[in-house]
Amino acid sequence: MDMGLNNTTALVTGSTKGIGKAIAIELAKEGVNVLVNGRNYEEAERTVSELKMKFPATTPQNAAADIVDASQRQALFAKFPSVDILINNMGIYELMQYEDVDDDIWEKYFRTNVLAANGLTKLYIPGMLKQDYGRILFIASEEAVMPSGQMPQYAMTKSMLLSLSKSLSKLTAGTEVTVNTIMPGPTLSENVQQIIDGMYPDEKLTFAEKEKKFMAASLPQSELQRFIKPMEIGRLAAFVCSPYAAAFKGSPIRMDGGMVPVIY
Repeated sequence: MDMGLNNTTALVTGSTKGIGKAIAIELAKEGVNVLVNGRNYEEAERTVSELKMKFPATTPQNAAADIVDASQRQALFAKFPSVDILINNMGIYELMQYEDVDDDIWEKYFRTNVLAANGLTKLYIPGMLKQDYGRILFIASEEAVMPSGQMPQYAMTKSMLLSLSKSLSKLTAGTEVTVNTIMPGPTLSENVQQIIDGMYPDEKLTFAEKEKKFMAASLPQSELQRFIKPMEIGRLAAFVCSPYAAAFKGSPIRMDGGMVPVIY
């Protein structure tokens, strides 16, 4: 399906690996010129080169910056003052007990997972509203609506993104600008794959067998019973960013593999 995105421009934060990179690839497949963001310039440049090689009809560019830093966000905006699509994907997470989460950690997560995304949105949404077209997408998590208790500092920030998305969507009434959130479930990032391989060092087991064992033991509530592939999230993101998804307004879109046990 042609998503109607050819020759548009997208800034994808945290797009040198994991879900962010998968979104960048799927957008580039649709002819989108991707601005690749990450804190490390060389990593961003490698991803730019990869996109150029795979999708020579597009013009990816290096948008390396630490977007947690307000001055770097402003510099990034000055370099790329107009985008059609903003994917707020960058974020941090780790397993933590509630008693170990002190005020500095709460603030770090709030600044990284919420304020950085909000800061970029505040810079780009006026231009989208002026041109009467744009897509803003936040990447949250099933933890936003079903906190596991294993990383309260992370779950809190992802819940905040749902509220922020809905509030921002109110500003787009009557326009072709949309603000939405995708909530992925457990996803097979590079880091997750290393963790699973480390948990089951038996070389005779295929990764699929290791994955099945892990799911049965640790995530039995998953109906998918495998990790979500980053590409699957990337493909959904490409659709939500397309002109065909204009009716999604302030929507929390679950792609959790059946993790959340409710009907709505």
